[in-house]
Amino acid sequence: MKAEQMKPIKVDFNNMMSDFIGSKEGIAQRDITLIKPLADEAAAAYKKGRGKGMTGWTELPYNQSEIVADIKKTAGEIIEKFDNFVVLGIGGSALGPFAVFNALCHLRYNDLSKRKRKGPRFFVEDNVDPERMAALLDVVDIGKTVFNVITKSGSTSETMSQYLIISDILKKKLGDKWNQHIIATTDTKNGNLIKLAKDNKFKTFYIPANVGGRFSELCPVGLLPAAVLGIDIEAMLEGAKYIDGVCSESDDVFANAPLMSAALQYISIKKGKNISVMMPYADSLRYMADWYCQLWGESLGKENDLNGQKIYAGQTPVKALGVTDQHSQVQLYTEGPFDKVITLIAVEKYRKTVKIADGCAEYPNVNFLCGHTLNELITNERLATEYALQRAQRLNHTIILPSVNAYTIGQLIMFFQIETAYLGTMLNIDTFNQPGVEEGKNATYALFGRQGYEEKKAEIKASPKKKSKYII
Repeated sequence: MKAEQMKPIKVDFNNMMSDFIGSKEGIAQRDITLIKPLADEAAAAYKKGRGKGMTGWTELPYNQSEIVADIKKTAGEIIEKFDNFVVLGIGGSALGPFAVFNALCHLRYNDLSKRKRKGPRFFVEDNVDPERMAALLDVVDIGKTVFNVITKSGSTSETMSQYLIISDILKKKLGDKWNQHIIATTDTKNGNLIKLAKDNKFKTFYIPANVGGRFSELCPVGLLPAAVLGIDIEAMLEGAKYIDGVCSESDDVFANAPLMSAALQYISIKKGKNISVMMPYADSLRYMADWYCQLWGESLGKENDLNGQKIYAGQTPVKALGVTDQHSQVQLYTEGPFDKVITLIAVEKYRKTVKIADGCAEYPNVNFLCGHTLNELITNERLATEYALQRAQRLNHTIILPSVNAYTIGQLIMFFQIETAYLGTMLNIDTFNQPGVEEGKNATYALFGRQGYEEKKAEIKASPKKKSKYII
């Protein structure tokens, strides 16, 4: 990657401060000073805890040289042999790969000719809607498709149901060569998928035991799909390494951007701001907001703190897209309840420039655009939104990407992961568990009559029956 592409992302938090949005809603510098001990504790906990418990993601930028080499070799073989690459997964196993695909590939990638793509078409099957699976099978030649089955537990109902459907079709169509069309990404020893992988001799990549799903984009979960798409995965890891280095070098909240962001969100939560809006001003980044929503919601939405006290922590993450949602959601953000923090993502240099053509000279209200570019228009729309939010005294800040490339996307992923870890420490919660998700999983197993879930099934059966008068 060229040196000019390896620039740092920045955070502009002027519009979080009382200097700009007033003392009633804004954050004063003294507010940051008051919680500095808590921020210091979060910074120290990140350093002390790295690589321990479920924080293996902190080490992924440093410990994967052999894995990256294997991924790149496998990706080359896939590109040569297959027309389609399909991810079967859900949650972090799907959101991360698709977000990076959308960020770093042509926005009409699958519609390009094979010569222009220089790689297989890419699909992520992240749901079990039967119409979705049927639609996929309508558009891919299964004999020219490789399926990357991703589940750490090896028992995720959604992913394994997809596996059962696809493996059955592959066996019927391809006979004893069916296993060449499956790649497993899973735990090294636990779960059903690793057993299936060994029994059927699937090519296998491993999710580190101490890396959870929503923190897994920078391990083979995300790196293999990215490499198949021709994305520079080493540059992604270098970008993540840069942000981690910033956090390792400084515990000063005014020199550590993820720590400052976490501190501002903490203060905002205490001021009643229980909604976090993520609003990128780039179509390439729209699915980074989806990935962020899982990371933020699943990590911080906790009933209990580490002392067992009920605190009902968290912010509800909301995704938006600039400028699209200036025409839908921004009305609410500027005039609705004072319960939100809006994070805008800016791009300084877009990868393409499109000039607005001359015309409509007789219509001054249209002609004023002529000679300008869509680049100028989207930038000015973002600046106008910042101004409107600031004028309405609404907390907002902007993450600035010099450009969208593998290095800055690696930075952005690591930034949000570290910010989430910092804020979890400040809220005194377990950032890395997901008991609410597990309850839903267990209920699903029980409803299907899975062995070992008889008690849960009885519990569900004993729940109050729905009343017909409440169904109209």
